[in-house]
Amino acid sequence: MALEITDATFEEVVLKSDKPVVVDFWAVWCGPCKMLGPIVEELSVEYDGKAVVGKVDVDTNQEFAAKYGIRNIPTVLVFKNGEVVAKQVGVAPKKTYQDFIESNL
Repeated sequence: MALEITDATFEEVVLKSDKPVVVDFWAVWCGPCKMLGPIVEELSVEYDGKAVVGKVDVDTNQEFAAKYGIRNIPTVLVFKNGEVVAKQVGVAPKKTYQDFIESNL
């Protein structure tokens, strides 16, 4: 299951991780976010132990959404060693996210 990441846990979970981290910036009311949700959950299972997969609700956790310039949702950022290495705005096929993860393992 994808981790629920908050402003309070973002630095520890995302920026200090020794594994790649996939972060889905989303909101409860967002239709396309609901389409991406099952893909994010599948990725969290497939890459368990190899990558961290989490979600940030932008309505309740605005600090890091603002810091990374999240203007449209869903937006998925992939972090490696605390740096953004890939970005996808909007829903994309699952393979897109798999490729992001695989290229950063």
